[in-house]
Order: sequence, then structure tokens, then C-alpha cells
Amino acid sequence: MHARSKSQSIVTNRSTVLLIGHPNVGKSALFNRLTGADITESNYPGTTVDYTEGDLVFEDTNLRVIDVPGTFSLDPRDRAEEVAVELLEANPEAVVICVVDATRFERGLNLVLEVIERGYDVVLAVNMWDEAREKNIDIDVEVLERILSVPVVPTVATSGSGIKTLVESIPRAASPSIADIKQNVSATGSESA
Repeated sequence: MHARSKSQSIVTNRSTVLLIGHPNVGKSALFNRLTGADITESNYPGTTVDYTEGDLVFEDTNLRVIDVPGTFSLDPRDRAEEVAVELLEANPEAVVICVVDATRFERGLNLVLEVIERGYDVVLAVNMWDEAREKNIDIDVEVLERILSVPVVPTVATSGSGIKTLVESIPRAASPSIADIKQNVSATGSESA
């Protein structure tokens, strides 16, 4: 996928983008939309756990995209989750696209906060947006962006909806502090009171 953005890019020729999220949130479909068919599937060294890697061309820069094995937490409970944490730790300069299921948003938010807490530059992809709409689930993207201080992009990986916006959000990935997020929550709560 080729995308253009007016923002100044934070990416370099050696940049990596990690897709992280719970199992079954559409990370692999999102990965396929971002990279097309040019992928490499590998076992993590010393394991039988697979991860997938491919390339995304963005602003004339080649980005390595890794579809990290699904994990519920950065406190691993099985080998797949250990590999997810190891891939994250092996790529400290990566932009992390946290993928959450819009129909179960609260469930995925803890993992997002864990990634933010570790200091990664984050973009939040709220996937399965169409299913959330069908179930009358309303997520206020603008308020969420204000609270988390990271780009938040509604996506439907199966149809490609939101993918261009997601790619264009990579240069705006941010690493807010948990203290700032707490302050934003308090400020948002007092605005609505």
C-alpha cells in the first residue's frame, strides 16, 4: 500500500511496525491489508510459535510490519504470549499499532495501556467497526484520542475501511505517560459533569 501524509514522518528506512492485540481481533486481516501478499511466515527461534512479517511502503520508505502472536497481556501465560513480549522487547523503537475489537473494546484497552506504559509509540486501530455499529456500540473516537493522546482509527480490516487513515497515522504515533492519561480522564470527566 502506498500512502501520502502531510505530516512529517518519524519513520526511517529501518523502521518497524508491530501489530499487537488479543487473538481474533483481526490483526492478520489488517496485516494483509497493510502488506499485501508479500509476506514471510517464520517460527520464533526455538519455538513452534508463528509470526508473520511483511513490508509496507509509506512515504517512499519501506517499513517492516510484524503480525505479533495474539496476547491478552504483557505478563505472558503461555509460549505465544512470551513470543509476543519478546518481539515487542526486541523492537524498542517500533511503532506499535494496538488492534482492539470494537465490539469488546474494554477488554482490549488493558493491553493498550500496558503497551503505552512501556513507552512505545502507539496508534490504536479500533477494528470491526462495522460490527460495533450493527450492535449499536458507540465509541467516541475524538474523546478517546483526547484521553489516550494517541491516534485512534476506526477500521474494518475485512473491507479495507480505515486502512489509508491508519497508515497516515503512523507518523503521529505517540507515547503518552499513564499519569497524563489519568489527568485526561479526570479532565474529560469534569467536562461532561
